[in-house]
Amino acid sequence: MLQRHTCKNGLRIVVENMPSVRSVTIGIWILTGSRNEEEKNNGLSHFLEHMFFKGTKKRSAKELAEAFDAIGGMVNAFTSKEYTCYYAKVLDTHKEFALEVLADMFFESQFAQEEIEKEQKVVLEEIKMAEDTPDDIIHDWLAEAAYGKHPLGLPILGTESTVMSFNSGSVRNYKETHYVPEKIVISVAGNVDDSFMKDVEHHFGSFEAESAHQELEAPPFFPNTIRRAKETEQAHLTIGYNGLKLDDPASYSLMVVNNVLGGSMSSRLFQDVREDKGLAYSVFSYHSTHKDSGMLTIYAGTGKEQLDELQETIRLTTDKLKADGLTEKELRNTKEQLKGNYMLGLESTNSRMSRNGRNELMLGKHPSFNELIEKIDNVTMDDVNAIIHHVFGKEQARAIVAPK
Repeated sequence: MLQRHTCKNGLRIVVENMPSVRSVTIGIWILTGSRNEEEKNNGLSHFLEHMFFKGTKKRSAKELAEAFDAIGGMVNAFTSKEYTCYYAKVLDTHKEFALEVLADMFFESQFAQEEIEKEQKVVLEEIKMAEDTPDDIIHDWLAEAAYGKHPLGLPILGTESTVMSFNSGSVRNYKETHYVPEKIVISVAGNVDDSFMKDVEHHFGSFEAESAHQELEAPPFFPNTIRRAKETEQAHLTIGYNGLKLDDPASYSLMVVNNVLGGSMSSRLFQDVREDKGLAYSVFSYHSTHKDSGMLTIYAGTGKEQLDELQETIRLTTDKLKADGLTEKELRNTKEQLKGNYMLGLESTNSRMSRNGRNELMLGKHPSFNELIEKIDNVTMDDVNAIIHHVFGKEQARAIVAPK
């Protein structure tokens, strides 16, 4: 049973009781990410996420870590293009304590300058680690190729120069500007009763902050190519197609097409690239969505001498998809696969918390499981053909990382 409540300050709470489990996951979702930044402060959303773990008025950074270790729980956070999330998973007997610690981190983090200077070094190492992981960083470069100077084209981690420019004042100002009640959702899932909603409201339901209005522009899509030379064992390739925004009704049709193209071991890309020609160990496709845009991405890695053959194989696979569409068997099987994956992926409190928090924050609504299953079932061959023409009938962006 999902309960929703809007506090008097505009902050929203969603709670899903799962009485058959003994854990509780609590997430604080904030509608701000790297697309809310500019080039000069790129990476500040992610850096602020780090700073919430660096000490409060009554707990040091070590004491924050010990607080969850001592109860056998875990705490973590992540930053995306459009939102940031802080979350903790604990036994149901420790849910009130976990909520209090999260609230302490949220409201009482100190952002001390000495801690900022230490964390700058940590984030620089994170950036270097990403640079040394070509199958990871190449997705940032694809976004840069497709979106150019638009904020969606900026890396979530920022750059060395921007990260080193942050200070206590800029971190605190960013939090005060973007961490405001109307942009925050507290999502809870697990073995909780009705009273826990009141506990959440007690901690988060009365603080006030004014948000500076920020007009977000939909990104352009450029069919550009970015090439980077790195001393790697493999060449890495990504191809991006202009996709669909988050709430586009055709998203379910594209979900079906993407799964057939590169979403599983039986997908066409996996079979053509890996099984038939042995060109890659890793090859897949996925569709990422934003409030006003989206991108379908194909990724594969191969030996540098096989890069041309890899690109040609992918071209032939997508050309066949455009020319012939899906078979009836593919349409039928992929629907069952999507429904199974969806249901199996919602068996943990963490996944339920994430689903509910993201839906409330980004959509403001919560489709039921039956509604989602029905939408997948209702995808027709005409729907599939229309979305194939819409997405694959246009030019693509590319990013390539290869040895010199």
